[in-house]
Order: sequence, then structure tokens, then C-alpha cells
Amino acid sequence: MRGAVIHAPGDVRFETLDDPKILHPTDAIIRTAVTCVCGSDLWPYRGAEPIGDPHPMGHEYVGFVEEIGSEVTAVKPGQFVVGSFATSDNSCANCRNGFPSNCLHREFMSTCQADYVRIPNAQGTLVATDEIPDERFWPGLLAVSDVMGTGWWVADAAEVEPGSTAVVVGDGAVGLCAVIAAKEMGAERIIVMSRHETRQKLAEEFGATDIVTERGDEGVARIKDMTGGIGADAVLECVGTAQAMRQALHSARPGGNVGFVGVPHEVAIDGQELFFSHVGLRGGPAPVRRYLPDLIDRILTGAIDPGKVFDLTLPLDQVAEGYRAMDERRAIKALLKP
Repeated sequence: MRGAVIHAPGDVRFETLDDPKILHPTDAIIRTAVTCVCGSDLWPYRGAEPIGDPHPMGHEYVGFVEEIGSEVTAVKPGQFVVGSFATSDNSCANCRNGFPSNCLHREFMSTCQADYVRIPNAQGTLVATDEIPDERFWPGLLAVSDVMGTGWWVADAAEVEPGSTAVVVGDGAVGLCAVIAAKEMGAERIIVMSRHETRQKLAEEFGATDIVTERGDEGVARIKDMTGGIGADAVLECVGTAQAMRQALHSARPGGNVGFVGVPHEVAIDGQELFFSHVGLRGGPAPVRRYLPDLIDRILTGAIDPGKVFDLTLPLDQVAEGYRAMDERRAIKALLKP
């Protein structure tokens, strides 16, 4: 088969790879319908994370079941399936407590920008649609496997409630999906911190009521000014930088909550400052599997359309251009078609 391999910062190649095989009775093999580049893929691409030896890339996927292991009964060959970037058996204590992304048998997906993918823990990870969905739904369903699931989690973690004021820090695909989630959860005011006109327009289409272009302390001051000097009920941090986290924590009101899903890079939190702020803080890898049935239904019924975050569509063999376009902010998110 063919797939993306990262060799060094800025160096992603499309290469011939070994076909995936069933390694464990809990595995499945899927044929990729569509896949994509994630904003978190840009950390190694930009040299902010070590790469080591050349290795495949990609953790978002939807596709058709080709083969299943002997212990997989939840899906069968020919079905269209959606999964999570973090696989899970969906039966361990952590899964039962609602955190399948911390499953005791968790494996993170890392080979999905390819024609075929092996899915570990397929029994608990994959959810099949009732029938093969129309291709117009594929981008939205693909978003559910990570960015929409993560956007939902950050709103959930920040405890967005009906009538609340929510602030979204970050205008990438996750931040934009967080706007959808906040809207669906009933936020009355959704303030998005963004300096990018195209992303601002999509945020407003998704339900944002206000745009703040200031960053850092100026951004915090603007949020305070817009909230009577108090701060927001819920702040959704979707970047992962030190500045974004500081901005999020300082934008929340006493008793408010910050959800954070941006993979932290050089983020340090002052314990004493957090203690006296009365701000709640929760985040981590999104428990996407918990949300899959609900989000799949919302997409197939037309309630939400997170597939709009894909503003660049390329054949899979042009995956390197997808990375370049996102790195240069010429694209929000690149959809790849095998």
C-alpha cells in the first residue's frame, strides 16, 4: 500500500509501505475512505517534537472494514466505520468511567495517512453506521474521529451550560469544532479569539457571537471588558502553547472552568495562582469513543457539519502539500482522498 512517512522536520514523503496485517485477534483492517492532516501533526513537522527514525503519520480515519480478528464481533467486513485516534477496549474500568482515551489497553493511532490501516482494539474502538453514508457526510464523520470529538470534549471539560458565556482560545480545526460544541450545549455567548479572517467567518457560521483579535494580556483584558470585569464561565483552550494556557486561565471567572485539549508544549502552571483563582481545570486526550454514537447521529441528521473545517482537498499522494498548506496557514485542515 501507500502512505505518508515523516523523515525530518518539513520532510513528509508518500511511500510504498507493507500492507497492514491482523496481529492480534482484537484487530481489524480498514480500507481508508478519507483521512487528513491534523494540527498536532505539525508539532513534529515544525521540529517542536522529536521525530527519531522515519515513521508513518496520521491518526484520523473513517473507512470500510476489510478484515477482522477472531475476537471482533462488533463490526464486520464491508461496513463503514468511524473510530477514535485513541483505541480502547471500551470495557476496562477507565472506559466504564467515561475515559476510553485512558483505556488500560490504549494504543494511539499513528499510521492513518495511508490506503489501509490496522485498528487495534477494534471491538471497542470502531462504530459502524447503519448503512454506507453518502460521501457528503464523510468529511464530518472523519472530523468526529478527532477534531470534532476533541472539540466536544473541551466544551464538556469546561462545563459549558445553557445560557453561559464561553471563550474559545484557538481558531484551528479543534477550536472551530469547539464552537460547534459550545453552541450545541447551549452557550448564549461564544467569544472566539482569532486573527484570521477566513477562520473568523467559519467560527461565526458555526455559532460564534463575538471575535477578539487581541492576544496575551491584551486579550485577557478584552475578555474581562466584555464580561463586566469578571471573566467567562467556560474557557476552551485549543492550542497547547504557554501563552494560550495563560490566556485561558486568566480569562475565566472565579468559579469558572477551563478545558484544555491543545497538546501542551512548554506549559507551566503556577499552583498558587491557580489555587487563589478558584478556576477549575480539566483536559487531556479526548474520550472520543464516549461521544461517537451521539456525534455520528448529529452529523447524519444534519444537526452539525464539522466537515466544513476541511478547506483543502487533495489526493493522498499529495499529502506533503497538505502539511505545507497547514503549516503556512493557507489551509485550516487538509482532507486526503486515497
